[in-house]
Amino acid sequence: MTDVVSPVSLTAVDAPGQPTPSPELEQLYRGFERELLVPLWTEISGLMPVHPQSKAAPHVWRWQNLLELADRAGQLVPVGRGGERRAIALANPALGGRPYATPTLWAAIQYLMPCEDAPEHRHTQNAFRFVVEGEGVWTVVGRDPVPMRRGDFLPQGGWIWHAHHNAADRPMAWIDGLDIPFQYATETQFFEFGRDAISEEERVSPDRSRAQRLWGHPGLRPVSVPGPQPSSPLLNYRWADTDAALTDQLDLEDEGFPGTVEPGHAAVRYTNPTTGGDVLATIRAEMHRVRSGTETAPRREAGSSVFQVFDGTGTVTVGDSSWRVERGDMFVVPSWQPLSIRSEASASDSDSGALDLFRFSDTPILAALGLDRVAVDGG
Repeated sequence: MTDVVSPVSLTAVDAPGQPTPSPELEQLYRGFERELLVPLWTEISGLMPVHPQSKAAPHVWRWQNLLELADRAGQLVPVGRGGERRAIALANPALGGRPYATPTLWAAIQYLMPCEDAPEHRHTQNAFRFVVEGEGVWTVVGRDPVPMRRGDFLPQGGWIWHAHHNAADRPMAWIDGLDIPFQYATETQFFEFGRDAISEEERVSPDRSRAQRLWGHPGLRPVSVPGPQPSSPLLNYRWADTDAALTDQLDLEDEGFPGTVEPGHAAVRYTNPTTGGDVLATIRAEMHRVRSGTETAPRREAGSSVFQVFDGTGTVTVGDSSWRVERGDMFVVPSWQPLSIRSEASASDSDSGALDLFRFSDTPILAALGLDRVAVDGG
C-alpha cells in the first residue's frame, strides 16, 4: 500500500495573533499533520482576506493578433470529431497556463473557414457567441438555423444540441464565452457528441430563425410556451435593437431625463424573456456605450468579467494596468479590481462617436449565492 504524503506543513512562528512557539506547540502541529488537519489560526489571512484577492491578473489581448493566429490555424487545423471546434482560448497569465480568462470564465476566438461545418454536440456548460465583425455563419441550435452578424449576441443554454455552418466564401471569426472553469471546479460537466453532419434543411439561410420569429417581439411572449425557462429561448439578440436602446438612453439624458448608468455612460443587459433575469443561468451579458470624452467612475465588483471592444477607441484602466484599446480588443477585469473607461474620439469610430463595449461576467452565480457586491469610488 502506498503511503499518503501529507500536504500539510505547519511551523510555529512568533507573530501577532499566533500562539507562542514551544516544543509542545510543535508536537501539536506534527499531530495535525499526521491527521491531515489545518488549524484556522495559521490560515485565516489567506482564507478570509478583508477583500477578494483574485488569482487572475488584468490583461489585454489584441484582436488583430488573435485574427492573424486564428487564420493561420484555419490553414493548418481541420474541424471535426475530436477537436470539435477551431476555438483558441484566452489564457490569463496568472492562472498557471490553464485556458481560462478568469477563474470562472472561458473566452475564445472561434474561426470557421468558407463552406466549413463545425459538427453537432452538446454540453452542460452555458455558452454564447458574440460577433464583432463579419457575417455568413449560421449556428444551428436545436436544428434551428440562426444567422450571425456583426453586433449580434447569441446565447446558448447548457445541454442543447448545436452546430455551425459557414455558408459564405470567406472565413468568419467570433468570440465564444462559456462557464467551463466554473463547471470544471464544481465537477458538474457533461458532454455528448451529436450528428456528424447537419441536414440540407438546416443549411438554409433564413434572415430570422424560428426562435426569433417566436420570441423576438419586445414585451410579448407566446402563450403556447408557459412558465420560465432556465436560459433564454431567444437565440439571437440583434445589434439594431441593442444600438437603438443605447442611443435612446443617451438621447433621454440630453433631454434631461434619467436613464443612463452615469453621465455619458449608457448600458443595457441581455435578458431572458421568460423570466426578465439574466440570459444564462451562470453568465451575465451587457453592452455599454461611453460618450466620446467621457471617463467613467472607478467601479469594483465581486466576481470577474471579460470585455470586448465593439467599436470606438479609448483607454481602459484595471487596477494598476492601463491600455489604449480599439475594435475587437479583449481585456479581463478580475474580482474587486477597479475599472475605469475613458472614451476618445477617432475617425474610425462608429456613427455613435462613442466607445462601445460588450461585457460578460459571472455575476448570476454570485447573485444566486448572495455574494455579489459593487462599489463605485466617489459614489
